[in-house]
Amino acid sequence: MTKYRSDLLNLLSSRGYIHQATDAAALDALAAKQVVPGYIGFDPTAPSLHVGSLVQIMLLRRLQQAGHKPIVLMGGGTGKIGDPSFKDEARKLMTDETIRANVASIKTVFERFLSFGGGPTDAVMVDNAEWLDRLEYIPFLRDIGQHFSVNRMLSFDSVKLRLDREQSLSFLEFNYMILQAYDFRELSRRFGCRLQMGGSDQWGNIVNGIELTRRVDGVEVFGVTTPLITTADGGKMGKTMSGAVWLNEDQLSAYDYWQFWRNTDDRDVGRFLRLFTDLPLDEIARLEALQGAEINEAKKVLANEATAMCRGRAAAEEAAETARRTFEEGAAGEALPTHAVAGGSIGIVEALIALGFAGSKNEARRLIKGGGARVDGQKVEDEALAISVGASTVRVSAGKKNHGLLTPA
Repeated sequence: MTKYRSDLLNLLSSRGYIHQATDAAALDALAAKQVVPGYIGFDPTAPSLHVGSLVQIMLLRRLQQAGHKPIVLMGGGTGKIGDPSFKDEARKLMTDETIRANVASIKTVFERFLSFGGGPTDAVMVDNAEWLDRLEYIPFLRDIGQHFSVNRMLSFDSVKLRLDREQSLSFLEFNYMILQAYDFRELSRRFGCRLQMGGSDQWGNIVNGIELTRRVDGVEVFGVTTPLITTADGGKMGKTMSGAVWLNEDQLSAYDYWQFWRNTDDRDVGRFLRLFTDLPLDEIARLEALQGAEINEAKKVLANEATAMCRGRAAAEEAAETARRTFEEGAAGEALPTHAVAGGSIGIVEALIALGFAGSKNEARRLIKGGGARVDGQKVEDEALAISVGASTVRVSAGKKNHGLLTPA
């Protein structure tokens, strides 16, 4: 592991956040002598971010922990276009009202991870609609467009992939990387921002912003990207059988969030503890060295710490207690996902979908056929089973780790 002068790069390196960096030596020297404002952009494509965005949120948290200033950039402007980076097709365009509602909803989660205020290392949140919505097309083309080579833009992997597959890339999307570069220059002027961070898929966009800022303003700025975070089995981080693992409480219960981390593959425990918790590295080394059944204790620590950071310590403790009662005592905890049944009964297929254990009827039927569905502990063999929900609660299970409750409406 490379040894740096600055606390910032030592922290990022020791916890596994660095994939690529532009002029790491110069960034290291700058971070060792002054506060470095750094930003990451988040496009409001839904009312909540999901776990796939969490490594970037943690990156801003690490920036602040190392004594620097995080800038959270909400993409109220760029969200009207959509980032085409490594996407197979264009995102659906959203209305201004939807974008504003999504921005307002997403903002709340950052207060769990960052300290906001007016101090030199306090986080700030800005929306790029503030400047992008006011751009005039001809002046923008003349002043900014001249600094971009179409040949070079076509060479970036994020664009080249779409073209190589002969998938359409609209002129609208093609403009995205220019607008993101413009964001970096604008944040450099407004906040003295010297660093843009992001996932490895953002490398081309970040480099564009660095070059634009240098050419137009003569200011040296830097970029850092994180590795693509996948699970040990090659799956995409944050994707489960039931869908995305949302960060906002109104999109996913604290119990389900806790269970996501508890179900981490044995091989991922140490890496996820370094990336997604504040536990000291020596404690993480002890936990990831546990063998056999003992590794489950490390997974519970991961679930407790990750949930406490995102949902609060009380919610994490309640989720952990619910899990203990459910799996160790066989009781039905109050924080399990629930579905209120009207009319006194519900089909097992519909119940599995309603509780979030299956995304479609076919998926629910496959779960039943594979022997993974249970009602009050009894294996379900008939996909036409009607579950009677009278005065008492009925527990439905999908596999060994997902449990939910059916209650009378």
